[in-house]
Amino acid sequence: MTPHSPDTSPTTGQPAVLDTASAWWLTTLDRLERTAVADPAIRVLQRGIRSLPLGGMRDLLRGRPLGHPVHPVLVQVPIGCWLSASVLDVVPGAQRATTTLTAVGLAGVVPAAVAGWADWADLPPEQARVGLVHAVSNVAAVACYTASLTARLRGRAGEGAAVVAGRAGHRSRQRCAGRARRLPPGSRSEPRNMNEPAV
Repeated sequence: MTPHSPDTSPTTGQPAVLDTASAWWLTTLDRLERTAVADPAIRVLQRGIRSLPLGGMRDLLRGRPLGHPVHPVLVQVPIGCWLSASVLDVVPGAQRATTTLTAVGLAGVVPAAVAGWADWADLPPEQARVGLVHAVSNVAAVACYTASLTARLRGRAGEGAAVVAGRAGHRSRQRCAGRARRLPPGSRSEPRNMNEPAV
């Protein structure tokens, strides 16, 4: 009987690597939730946002008429546009389309961000801490895509594509952070209540 030898193919190591990376990232998020350094600034920002005279617009921004936060819906516009632009970057003759998609994505950031801040103002401290990091990172994302659009408008499509490519890996990690911060503290797998605020 031939003894079983362990599979040493490169593909067997991929799940382990992904599991390790995921565990490290979730541990980092847990540490962020417990770090109270930014709490004074968070409290000031949250009070300031809650004090804005938004009237009925606040409920609309938070999606109460829909029974679901609108921020996760609105962010699909910039994400979808920018993903499509990245795909078309490898298609010859699609420079005008990629420029248009990049611009529309940047325009879509505004309503998504406003809705996100409206939700964030009512988050508990643990989620607000991660949400603030998420927001600051998204400022960097917007800066990258603004630089990309500027390069494209100046006829330097390759440079614009390179800026986006350099941002892609970091954006995927931010999506993980965005999902995690919407879950209750200490939970990474429970479904989210439809009326719970999101950033």
